[in-house]
Formats: sequence, C-alpha cells, structure tokens
Amino acid sequence: MLLENANESRPYTRYGLSDVVQIMDVEKPVPKDNEVVIKVRAASLNPADWRLMGGAQYVFRVLFRLRKPTPAEPGRLGHDVAGQFEVVGRNVTRFKPGDPVFGACPGALAEYACASESALIGKPEKLTSGEAASVRAD
Repeated sequence: MLLENANESRPYTRYGLSDVVQIMDVEKPVPKDNEVVIKVRAASLNPADWRLMGGAQYVFRVLFRLRKPTPAEPGRLGHDVAGQFEVVGRNVTRFKPGDPVFGACPGALAEYACASESALIGKPEKLTSGEAASVRAD
C-alpha cells in the first residue's frame, strides 16, 4: 500500500512477545488544536510497553479501557520520546516547528508521533536525543 503521507510505525496487532511487532506504513498523524507532530529522533520502551504488548492482566485492561489490538486498531509501542516539532496545532504557544523536545508521547516508535503540548518540554542542548528519550519527563 502506497500512502501519500507515509509514516513508518512499529505497531502490534496481537498479543505476544517481540515477534508480534511489525513495521508498517501508516498515515502521518494530524495534530488536534493542542497537539504537536514530532519528527521522532529517539524513543524508548519501558515495562508498561512490554506488559501491554504481552496482553497485560485482564483486570488492568478493563480498568484502563484497553482494547485487544487488531489490524484495524493496532497497539502502539513507545511512550518516552525525543525529537523535533514538525507541525503544531493552532492553540500551541510554547513551541514552534523545529524546536527540539522530549517527553511523553503514546506510540513513539514511529517516524512521526502526535503528543499533547503539555506532555513535552524543551530538550537541553547537552543531552543527546537518545539520552533525552530515556528520561521520564512527565
């Protein structure tokens, strides 16, 4: 499938170990008014990613209203991210395109990811993207 606004992502469509992760082209995200699209430079996985991918306990899935991943609605890995703003929503005031940032971003294991402005902070120049993506900023 050829997508005009392709975004290479690493979702999973069923529960399991690392072999369920796929590389897929998905549409590039479009930000809501208070969101930004980040060109991902680095992303890290944490224990929550592995628990969700493995089909976390039923009670946990019900409590957080998590649905079983399917090809139509795959699970998205990655939460901690570092990158640059690509596109900003119209209510975003703290950042502009090109600004380096890091913070929390669901589905960060992709070329581009969408996050709330409030979940991100400016990346210090002394940190590499890899270092920033491994630090919890929320």
